[in-house]
Amino acid sequence: MNAPLPQHLLPEIQQRETPAALIDALKARFTDRCSTALVVREQHGRDESSFAAPPPSAVVFAESTQDVADAVKLASQYNVPVIPFGVGTSLEGHLLAVQGGISVDVSRMNKVLSINAEDLTVTVQPGVTRKQLNEEVKSTGLFFPIDPGADATLGGMSATRASGTNAVRYGTMRENVLALEVVTADGSVIRTGTRAKKSSAGYDLTRLMVGSEGTLGVITEVTVRLYPLPEAISAAICSFPSIEAAVRTTIEVIQLGVPIARVELIDHNTVRMVNAHSKLTLREEPMLLMEFHGSPNSVKEQAELVQELASGHGGNAFEWASTPEERTRLWTARHNAYFAAIQSRPGCRAISTDTCVPISRLADCLLESVAEVDASGIPYFLVGHVGDGNFHFGYLIDPTIPKEREVAEELNHKLVSRALALEGTCTGEHGVGLHKMDFLVTETGDGAVDMMRTIKRALDPKNIMNPGKIFSLS
Repeated sequence: MNAPLPQHLLPEIQQRETPAALIDALKARFTDRCSTALVVREQHGRDESSFAAPPPSAVVFAESTQDVADAVKLASQYNVPVIPFGVGTSLEGHLLAVQGGISVDVSRMNKVLSINAEDLTVTVQPGVTRKQLNEEVKSTGLFFPIDPGADATLGGMSATRASGTNAVRYGTMRENVLALEVVTADGSVIRTGTRAKKSSAGYDLTRLMVGSEGTLGVITEVTVRLYPLPEAISAAICSFPSIEAAVRTTIEVIQLGVPIARVELIDHNTVRMVNAHSKLTLREEPMLLMEFHGSPNSVKEQAELVQELASGHGGNAFEWASTPEERTRLWTARHNAYFAAIQSRPGCRAISTDTCVPISRLADCLLESVAEVDASGIPYFLVGHVGDGNFHFGYLIDPTIPKEREVAEELNHKLVSRALALEGTCTGEHGVGLHKMDFLVTETGDGAVDMMRTIKRALDPKNIMNPGKIFSLS
């Protein structure tokens, strides 16, 4: 059971009518690829957030850019919202049809269009998932490093400016998307950027679209950077007597310039949940899960230095995973932490936080927040891409108990306020969606949000592109 939409999060909520004439036109154009079946609409009217909203009026399964353009043109003609849909893994209510409308599912647009190994680039349709992409390019000796955990689509990852476990070394989608093809609010098709490594030609429309969460257009092609597969990869886990010891170790690793590829924090609660879910026997203490990329010698040097730093903070039980099978086992367990947590309290929903702070302020922000949630009595899990100052609490609430949601939202508000006071952000990678609309105003200020509104109105004058997300137009 999901919670109803809080009215204070949706100052412009209004269910627009979807005329029968539009449904007829969509069915005439797409035949059996336009569905009004309730089960299909409900599937496309929810994501991994804890909110509920009425489903879209119809779902269009697009198989080409022209399909998307035609669907958007028809929606524009009838002034009906369009919500892009990939695989439904977003966490902040991005996919909810809060003003009604149609869902455009691009998951069938899943072709790798061109691999340019010599230039370290690849162009894909938006429904290609990160695992699919890496499978298709592995014979070239290259890989795509952005790993948000879920097997998300490249279109969705671009729309939310995703990152994940490898961001400390390889950056986020912001740094790795070179060019896009986008269907705009009137059904026109534009291209932004090129495969060139840099450009000074005009406004940076690629950066504008990356992170726009479907509010400015529907992404139909993505060109991203690839990277050579490291000659050597080694993973390690290390347990610590406290979260503070693990965080202090991480800060030293980053400040010394160690080119670590991944460094993930898992608190003792989460280790216990992961052990139960994945049938592991990890020590139930705060833990860092690390990965090193490079030549055999550089990997060895990095690992030895990190082990020395960790020992200085009480780190112990260093365990190495050098084979692909061992590394996969560890990282699969990490990526399943969310599902392990959900299963630890049957029937619960997770309210996920997503703050990110400068690395020097990480300990201050994280430790105060841990103390608050411990005192609240709300069950939770804690994981963090701590190498770039990003961490996530998952408050595990019973959706039938309003008081638990109230406490969780209060904890989240305190956490975000603390992060902003430390010159951080309310969202390091999940995006704003519905849940963080108020926080965006606090973070950026009224002037910046007004500028965003100006852009939105200029590019989407009918307000049909995923309306009611990121900010209110009023």
